[in-house]
Amino acid sequence: MTVLVVGEALIDVVARAGGERTERVGGSPLNVAVGLARLGVPTTFASQVGDDQRGRAVKEHVAAAGAAFVALDPSPRATSTAVATLSSTGNATYEFEVDWNPTALPDLRGVDAVHVGSLGAVLSPGAQVVADLVATAAGFGIPVSFDPNVRLAVEPDVEVWRRAFALIAPHATHLKMSDEDAETLFPGIPPAELATSWASDGLAVVTCGADGSHLARGESSCHVPAGVAQVVDTIGAGDSYTAAVLAWFARRSWRAPGDGGTDALMELGSFAAAAAAITCSRPGADPPWAGEVDQVENGAPDENAPVERSGV
Repeated sequence: MTVLVVGEALIDVVARAGGERTERVGGSPLNVAVGLARLGVPTTFASQVGDDQRGRAVKEHVAAAGAAFVALDPSPRATSTAVATLSSTGNATYEFEVDWNPTALPDLRGVDAVHVGSLGAVLSPGAQVVADLVATAAGFGIPVSFDPNVRLAVEPDVEVWRRAFALIAPHATHLKMSDEDAETLFPGIPPAELATSWASDGLAVVTCGADGSHLARGESSCHVPAGVAQVVDTIGAGDSYTAAVLAWFARRSWRAPGDGGTDALMELGSFAAAAAAITCSRPGADPPWAGEVDQVENGAPDENAPVERSGV
């Protein structure tokens, strides 16, 4: 059950209180690909990276998770970066330097699902290539996952994000966004209402940080509490949530959980929330391995004593 993930790869330069700076591999689609592979799902990640030390770090990080990497042409002059400045509570704000102009994407032979999102779905000229891939996948009946993961620091025009959403969301069988993205794209509409409005043709999820997440599919919907963790920061937590949702479906050959009822949605959401909470418990975008999520799901003791709800 191979998942093709397409989008930006970059280096997260994390600036913490006190001036400490560290570099980690990141980018929302990359985090999803790494999260999927760590959860045991065969995954291919397609992106652009420079022929530099940071580009090599990206490839090594993807390979270490067990995912395949496909380098897209043209190769940029330098690997993209995102400077994440952390507040005293661990929340991140970003500044980006990103190139995204792939001329072609991998074909869909042997692909069982596709995930796209964030900058790769909105930055021109590459965004149109991504939108074309999604439309082709949908035409073949291949499940499509989409997380807009809005980053106004890169593309400040909200209408550009809304147009990208309008192009891709109708093809998505698995749609996820944060409440912050929802408020940006659809201001004033409650998250639960948004999830329900998108759920007629597939799964829709709106995550709300420490307030949990809203899941809907068909006529069923539910609210799932956030996982508990000793929060270090929230970087990559939403991507881990997305990866866990897709891993859940991959384990079930992309069939809906059970009959799509509320109990199944609750189980799915709890699995994803546990993955996100583990990511919050350690620095940077460091998604969990399958055994770690299973431990939390089975109630095994956690060396990080739960002290607060994690943010997604």
